[in-house]
Amino acid sequence: MPGPDPEQPSRAYPRLCAPSLRDRVLASLAVGERSEWMVDAPVHIRRIVSDRGFTRLRPAGGGVEFQVFAAESSDGAVVVLRTPVQGRFQFDPNDGHVDTRSLLRWEYAVTRHLGQLGFPVATPYELCLGEADVLVSEFLPDDGRGADQVALGALLRQLHQAPLPPMAPVAAHGLPPAQLLAQRMAERLAALVRYGVNVPPGPPVEQVIEVLAARPAGRLLHLDVRASNLRSADGHILGVLDWSNALVGDPAMELGRLAEYALVDGNGVDYEQVLAGYGEGLDLDSPAFWIYRLDTAVMLALLFSSNAADTGLGPAAIDRLQVVHERVRRALAD
Repeated sequence: MPGPDPEQPSRAYPRLCAPSLRDRVLASLAVGERSEWMVDAPVHIRRIVSDRGFTRLRPAGGGVEFQVFAAESSDGAVVVLRTPVQGRFQFDPNDGHVDTRSLLRWEYAVTRHLGQLGFPVATPYELCLGEADVLVSEFLPDDGRGADQVALGALLRQLHQAPLPPMAPVAAHGLPPAQLLAQRMAERLAALVRYGVNVPPGPPVEQVIEVLAARPAGRLLHLDVRASNLRSADGHILGVLDWSNALVGDPAMELGRLAEYALVDGNGVDYEQVLAGYGEGLDLDSPAFWIYRLDTAVMLALLFSSNAADTGLGPAAIDRLQVVHERVRRALAD
């Protein structure tokens, strides 16, 4: 396994001080029950809570597309209710038009599939489709101390060896991985330009497709592994959450994404420890691997220039994009 990348600084981004989603979830669940929480919840959430005899409804975090609530079932078990922030159809600068119903259906299918294989996920209990959709799942606790990173690497290797779920990932948009990545990088770079960011032109789409089409494929990838999507206790991973970004493709794509995620302090990723746990030899300096890293660098630059512009990480993300872009340019020229 190669050592640290000499071209990659140990920390490419300034420290991210904003609380992670995990921190917000833990904080909200640590607070006692408040009567106004039931009032503040959307009507469809309150209806499900009432119909199923749940109690102690309270907010439990959220993100760009979904908001999350927690409640207690009649046997005292805590459940999580995930529902779109707005309507079914939304728009995101990175992902374009998003069908949140499709994402919830995928989340239900993939977590049910992986749970049956013994992979740690939040068990899905019920998918309620209606005027507003809700996924009811198991609540997984977290002690706030982070997941063992070597164990995380081993868990990712287990994921990459697992049988595929019966449903295709929504994020693939029906495209093969090579075409998807080439297309979305070009679209996201164009979006950055619309945000007034000076970025270099992306690598030729045809060349990207040619390089990536020759790579191994057919493995389930999570592609959003970071602290806020992990639940753990004493380092032991209890569950991997949020499968919205998952694809079926090359395992090196997962590790390329983690290499860039590790540069953002709030993601809580120790890349070298993850690689040590993963164990399987992969070529982490190939042109394809650097293209995978560029795909992530472009995504982060757009994220920190749009939805998460308030973090102040945009300039660092754009600088990082430039570095990885140059590395890809050289790799493709060799």
